[in-house]
Amino acid sequence: MCILHAFNIYFQVVLPLSTKSIGNTVQEIQVPENYDGNFPHFLTKINISVEKHYNIQLSGDDKGIFGIDAQSGFLYVSEPLDREAQDVYNLQVYVINGDAQSFPDPLTIQIVVKDENDHVPLFTEEMFSGIISQGTYEGVSFLFICATDLDDPATPNADLRYKIIAQTPQEPSRNMFQIDSRTGAISLTSAGASSLNLSQVNTWDLNVQVKDMGDDYGGHYAFAKVKIDVVENTWAAPAHVSLQENLNETYPIFISHVHWNGYEVYYSLEGNFSQGLFSIDGDGNICVGRMLDREIQAEYQIMVFAENKEGLLYSDPLKLTLTVIDDNDNAPVFSQEVYEAAIPELAAEEIGAEVARVKAEDADDPNTNNAVITFKILSQEPKVPSDTLFDIDQETGAITVQASSFDTNIAKQYKLKVVATDLVGQRQDWSSTCTVIVDVIDANDNPPVFPQAEYGPFILPENAETGKLVTTIVASDGDEHATDHWFVEYTFESGNEDETFQILTNKQTNTASIVLEKELDYEKLKEYALTISAKNVADLVGVEYGPSSTATVFVVVENINEDPVLSQDSYEVTVAENIEPGTILLTVQGSDPDILQKPSLSYFLRNDDDQHLSIDEESGEIKITHALDKERMHGSYIVEVVAQEKENPFRSVTAEVVIHIQDVNDNAPILVGDYSGEYLCTPKREKQSILIRAFDYDGAGNGAPFTFTLADQPTVQRNWRINRLNDTHAHLSMELSWLEPKVHLVPITITDSGTPSQRQHIQLPVNICTCTIRGNCIIEVNAMTGKPTVLSAVGILLGTLGAIGFLLLIIFGRMATSGTKKRKQREASLDKALLKSAV
Repeated sequence: MCILHAFNIYFQVVLPLSTKSIGNTVQEIQVPENYDGNFPHFLTKINISVEKHYNIQLSGDDKGIFGIDAQSGFLYVSEPLDREAQDVYNLQVYVINGDAQSFPDPLTIQIVVKDENDHVPLFTEEMFSGIISQGTYEGVSFLFICATDLDDPATPNADLRYKIIAQTPQEPSRNMFQIDSRTGAISLTSAGASSLNLSQVNTWDLNVQVKDMGDDYGGHYAFAKVKIDVVENTWAAPAHVSLQENLNETYPIFISHVHWNGYEVYYSLEGNFSQGLFSIDGDGNICVGRMLDREIQAEYQIMVFAENKEGLLYSDPLKLTLTVIDDNDNAPVFSQEVYEAAIPELAAEEIGAEVARVKAEDADDPNTNNAVITFKILSQEPKVPSDTLFDIDQETGAITVQASSFDTNIAKQYKLKVVATDLVGQRQDWSSTCTVIVDVIDANDNPPVFPQAEYGPFILPENAETGKLVTTIVASDGDEHATDHWFVEYTFESGNEDETFQILTNKQTNTASIVLEKELDYEKLKEYALTISAKNVADLVGVEYGPSSTATVFVVVENINEDPVLSQDSYEVTVAENIEPGTILLTVQGSDPDILQKPSLSYFLRNDDDQHLSIDEESGEIKITHALDKERMHGSYIVEVVAQEKENPFRSVTAEVVIHIQDVNDNAPILVGDYSGEYLCTPKREKQSILIRAFDYDGAGNGAPFTFTLADQPTVQRNWRINRLNDTHAHLSMELSWLEPKVHLVPITITDSGTPSQRQHIQLPVNICTCTIRGNCIIEVNAMTGKPTVLSAVGILLGTLGAIGFLLLIIFGRMATSGTKKRKQREASLDKALLKSAV
């Protein structure tokens, strides 16, 4: 056997080429480490087939421990593998031709060394030491022990478990401590946390075991010693801290200190402060990082935490309280920049009366003089009649008057400049100012007065339109412009009891416009004397209204010739259409507004083209002259009545007269439609009938519904049957099963529903004929008998010509009857519509 032992050693094989077996793939082989069998140890067979002589090359074996058997194609390893030395080998197999070209792509073989549990766990230290402080919570880790294993960490071979084997001493509890089997974290048990006492036991010794293979019974073991010292609990709340605001020092500044007596402690802070304002280092030193501002926050509650590396608290957090000491760094601020007040002109407040109160606040500590404010008036403008018209209470800011009265003729307004100072005004440290404006309110001591006592007369025609301006007047007032002391209210004292006129006041100019509100009537009143008073909106002070506050406006009405008027704008009357001629319908009455006594008017009718009415020229009495027909007049008759002055016909008035005509049953019903083409078959056929329709020119209530009856004759009653379909239609049919084929005259009576009723007797021709199977009427022709003769031949010839003529008559007849048929179709459509409506 020829064996290849190293890289770049070539051998020849003569095998058929198989590209599938040597494609661009990776073959993985797992090999256990520390193999103790015979070597070389064959791993897998490589299938390589070629047609010609090729060399096979193995690469990736830097240590020269792999090879390929040339005859069998087995890949082998020549010595044991150690996973801890190298866990993966990547080999490539090449097929090389005579030109040193690789064909096809190389085959990659990955050798994975499979781990065996060939290493014992090792503690990182022979002796572990820890400190436990009294007051430590149960389950909070204060010491971590650690061991390592060189085996594969992804396998149970390196899966380590910790366990406390022994504890010395075993008092006051045999289980004072516990260990996390996976992390090696040591903490107090419930019994340990409750019974830990430095005065009883100050040191414990623990024997700890570590084992691999996880929770399996097998595996390797190792042991270590752990010494735990009990120390005093130094975790106590720090003293209260007071710190001056705006402290000009180098930051951060140390303010307090805490200490947890143990290893691996991590401190942190929480509280009502922004991030970075306070900090704590690993030694428990607490610092403030920047200036404090008492006005932003006056006190801080800082919670201090001591944790292990897992983030668990060793004990309860401590609270540090920090108070910010106030510094006088804020000026007083007025609640308003400008205050407004007012005092009356004549009746001022009593001396010492408060007219305004200013307020100011200081953001400094109210428990110190930094926020105690005093007030003072710095200036008064104007200074007349004195510069001491006002005083201020330095503590409350109340401004009082020091004069018995004020006069708007001297000053209408005063401006006071007020200063607020903190530190009780002991020195001018921080201050601010505001303005107080005191308005002197004008008193209504001037009544409005008219410049003249009378206005007019103003002439208005009696047909003047409403809204027309008569005149504009004004009363002047000496009080302050655009105030209730100056605004004037104008009212009618007399002369306008019928409210013919109206006053429109202009608030901008204080003027009063007299406007016509209602129509004038010369015949009722020819002249108006309008007495108008002017008064202020506000009450007068110290004076009273006199005669100058009243004026009279005279208005004269001009007479205008007016049209006459009728008692109504329109007249309506309802009569029956059979009213007797000569009957009085109504009487119209007119009047002339220009004449107080009985008017001289004449009356006539217009639009009475059919002369159905007459009117008395003097009295206005309207009578019926010809009968009225509701159907022809479509229910009403409308005319116009005209009243005109006898002396001046151009002065007239017109009103409409509407006569509503009530219907009277004065029309008998009629049968409508063409029934000449209708027929009935004999013998009688089921559901065969003739539909007839009635009509009445009278309106509803006097026309339909109609009653259809047969003549009260035994033969008629025996042969025929009539059935009403709806208000206007009925079905006529045979009562007997057989009648003689011919045209029968059927007597029918149609009666309307009026009171008294009207009826119509008709003889309806009904064609009775024999019919085909399909129901078509058959016309019979009599047959000829005997031998033909000359006369018969002539007859035949004439019959032939007659037949031809008959055919021509049929053709032209059909053309003529097509129009008739269309008319019948329209009537049938009307009948169907009526039937549909009735149903």
